[in-house]
Amino acid sequence: MNNNGQEHETGANNTWSFLAGLLMGGLAGAGAMLLLAPQSGKKTRTQIQRKSIELRDQTTEAVEAVEDAVAQAGVKARQITADVHEQAEALQHHGQDMLDEQKKRLSAVVKAGKTAVQGPRG
Repeated sequence: MNNNGQEHETGANNTWSFLAGLLMGGLAGAGAMLLLAPQSGKKTRTQIQRKSIELRDQTTEAVEAVEDAVAQAGVKARQITADVHEQAEALQHHGQDMLDEQKKRLSAVVKAGKTAVQGPRG
């Protein structure tokens, strides 16, 4: 049980680390573009604004994709857990049925053995 919480925290940390890296990369790219831009300031500002909007949109899409993936993984994990529990119960019932059947067979053999040892009554 405790591992699930740790795995969820790790997944959330990885998500935020990815998004932070994406944002930092975008900012570094924008800074490099400013330093190396061979155009006027107005064109550069327009380009920065456009690229910022694109970056924001990409980041939003990435966050939504990660959230969807995490949600799907959670659903799948719960389904697998339920399936395993159901199969374990079925195996337990099957094992109990086999045990009961073997007890009946053994009882019949013991009864036949007692009858054979005591001989015919009469």
